[in-house]
Amino acid sequence: MDLGIEGKVALVSGASRGIGLAISRALAAEGARVAMVARNLAPLAEAAQPLGALAIAADLSVEDGCQKAVEETEAQLGPVEILVNNLGGRGGSSWADTGVPELETAMNLNLYAAVRLSKLVLPGMREQGWGRVVVISSVFGREVGGAPAYNAAKAAEISFATSLAREVAADGVTVNCVAPGSILFEGGSWWRRQQENPDGIADFVRRELPLGRFGTPEEVAAAVTFLCSEPARYVTGACWAVDGAQSRSNI
Repeated sequence: MDLGIEGKVALVSGASRGIGLAISRALAAEGARVAMVARNLAPLAEAAQPLGALAIAADLSVEDGCQKAVEETEAQLGPVEILVNNLGGRGGSSWADTGVPELETAMNLNLYAAVRLSKLVLPGMREQGWGRVVVISSVFGREVGGAPAYNAAKAAEISFATSLAREVAADGVTVNCVAPGSILFEGGSWWRRQQENPDGIADFVRRELPLGRFGTPEEVAAAVTFLCSEPARYVTGACWAVDGAQSRSNI
């Protein structure tokens, strides 16, 4: 299938490893011109070099960092046509250690970064009549689970994408969410837990993951890449779970 994104300019946040890196690789493999954004330049540049991608070090938790990411992409590659909001993070682990500061941290790293970047690139997308925005949420944005501040921020991301999709649909811009389940990659949170408690994680896999294994970043990237494509032009305002039937939500 020709995905119709060869030559398109794509900006991917949180791109130095894991899901963001896999998305960058998948888009580059389809011929997109990719700008990869993360806070630390050294690992980002190492990841970007084999892809011929642009590496931009920026702190996306603040407006200036988002502005820098978009401006550098536009200066070196052209207007952003595909935006993948993959940056994420959490504050606190339970309500016992979560209050307003932790909620603000989670919202800033997840929802606010996605809103900032989206609002910066949307005028150009609407003007040219074509654009793709994908927000990486979580199964714990679709149902209760995980750290409560993270849970709330990921749910807010889904609401953001759904409402924005309705506003920009007539301009040829689609906005969708992807909600990964438990994804394993070296250095990631599940990998660290597996190193610390292999028996406990093996029990979690048996109880919670119907396929009997964790997902991979590449499996998430495949769904994201299709949503960025021309054939996916009628898919907008959706939230796709990529979780191996882990989640229990009916919607």
